[in-house]
Amino acid sequence: MDFALTDEQQMIRDTARDFAERELVPNAPKWDQNREFPKEAIGKLAELGFLGMMVDPQWDGGGMDSVSYALAIEEISRGCASTGVIMSVNNSLVCDPLERFGTDEQKEKFLKPLASGQKLGSYCLTEPMAGSDAGATKTTAVRDGDDWIVNGVKIFVTNGAYADTFVVYASTDPAQKTRGISAFVIEMERDGVSVGTREKTMGIRGSCTSEIIFENVRIPDSHKLGEENKGFKVAMITLNGGRIGIAAQALGIAQAAFERSIEYAKTRQQFDQPIANFQAIQFKLADMATKIDAARLLTLEAAHLKDRGEDYSMAAAKAKLMASRVSVEVADDAIQIHGGYGYVEEYHVERHFRDAKITELYEGTSEIQRIVIGRGVTK
Repeated sequence: MDFALTDEQQMIRDTARDFAERELVPNAPKWDQNREFPKEAIGKLAELGFLGMMVDPQWDGGGMDSVSYALAIEEISRGCASTGVIMSVNNSLVCDPLERFGTDEQKEKFLKPLASGQKLGSYCLTEPMAGSDAGATKTTAVRDGDDWIVNGVKIFVTNGAYADTFVVYASTDPAQKTRGISAFVIEMERDGVSVGTREKTMGIRGSCTSEIIFENVRIPDSHKLGEENKGFKVAMITLNGGRIGIAAQALGIAQAAFERSIEYAKTRQQFDQPIANFQAIQFKLADMATKIDAARLLTLEAAHLKDRGEDYSMAAAKAKLMASRVSVEVADDAIQIHGGYGYVEEYHVERHFRDAKITELYEGTSEIQRIVIGRGVTK
């Protein structure tokens, strides 16, 4: 088994790391405190080709593999978790289903500007009464001649107020529940589309999590993504890939907290010596390093399986389950190593802790990942 990265993968990782150090690390605290969307940084990511990394070049994408994508997401999230999830959503949850299920006409109209970064996308699945239970979707799409009329409210929409294009899941046959859901592409500029409440989240405060409201939004049938009443399949396949991105985001957060802990432990003096000399601190750092490496291997394995065209759904669930838990635990230990300073904004690790928690919740909670894994090992 070869664990070595290719020259191209190393270059992509290093490019992302350099960008994070220059553009994200200095600004992440300000974006967090002000709940400020990092619009300029996202524009620079687009210039690097990082908003459509895995999209075929014929649709203005980067044509990169999933391993490169995971490496880049980790480095970007290490610099700023908010920027990491903005990038992840556009790549995994918007560009991927458009390329996988879209017609050539849809790819030309929607995918090209999203992959090139001219426009930003978002994913509308969750509703007030439909979280893990996507079959409880109340948003409806009703046929009207050659058009569809969409009504409903989506919540927890990452990039919500700043997105140009939404992949929206709506019930086209409510009696069939999950078998009656269809996917659609809807532009922000459409009449009847509006932004509702922007949530005041614990972490990833720069990413803009908001409601998106659809009131009698008329779209042509050509905006249906995939087959009618097959939207649940689109959503689940899309989330499989998205979980690799979130696992990588969790890794980036954990790595940032770990690196800050090492730096602090080497410089913080107690009892006339650096606290890094104490076994209690060394054991914490050892556990942090081991957990991060283990989670990274799971994440890269899932990405590798995806690149090989193999079934990676259970591997992605394992990676997200492990990496998200590791992220929370490592950030928690980072605060403990920093002592009272860990509770202070100036030392950053409290932000890493707040950012880490969401990785156990979105794109499938840890409980949902266990269901996926459990079904996989018992079938």
